Amino acid sequence: MIVWGYRFEPRLWALLITAIFAAVFVSLGNWQLSRAEEKTKQHELLEQYAKQPAIVLPSAPVKLPDYQYREIESSGEYRNEHTIYLDNKTYQGRAGYHIITPFRIKNSNLHVAVNRGWIATGNDRRVLPTIESEEGEKILIGTVISPEIRALEISKQITQGPVWDNFNLQRYQETTGLEFQPLLILQNKKEDDGLRRDWSKPDSGATKNMGYAIQWFSLAATTLIIFLVLNVKRRY
Repeated sequence: MIVWGYRFEPRLWALLITAIFAAVFVSLGNWQLSRAEEKTKQHELLEQYAKQPAIVLPSAPVKLPDYQYREIESSGEYRNEHTIYLDNKTYQGRAGYHIITPFRIKNSNLHVAVNRGWIATGNDRRVLPTIESEEGEKILIGTVISPEIRALEISKQITQGPVWDNFNLQRYQETTGLEFQPLLILQNKKEDDGLRRDWSKPDSGATKNMGYAIQWFSLAATTLIIFLVLNVKRRY
């Protein structure tokens, strides 16, 4: 094919490879755009829930999607004997632990796992920092998040002792012998117990996905440009 003095005669295999790569890059770009839209909607939902009053956590089993990101309130008592230290948590550049304790819901055999806050490790990591026990009936106020908190897992060895690298609700339930709601609560209520509860409010993360989408679309465009440069030649 000759247009304006230029000859365009690509080989079939080159055309097929270019089409495949361009289609893949465009598909990945569209997927990143859909992820950005999903995260934006999720963040808008979080902002909406933040303006609403706390709801009472029922004593019957619930589902995570019905409560995620909502602020809840519940009466009950902490089971301090099952407190664990979630390792490798930092606060303002300092190493420490997140303290997780089961909270038994009043008039129920169900519990909910509560992240009570952050505490520094101290100079000797062999000595765990002392946590003030919460005795008697308490009112829990906090934000619901997913109960799965994972970091780099060095081995598959079953967690033993009070220090855990990762938090897994099923493993926690098996270890404690308690029955849990499928939630994790970030405690918001201020207590004079030495724990930090400056929970960072996450952004939507949609900007990062938009950036990835632009990169994939750019690769698709670059693929087409390279194809044209290599296959369009001036007629002599």
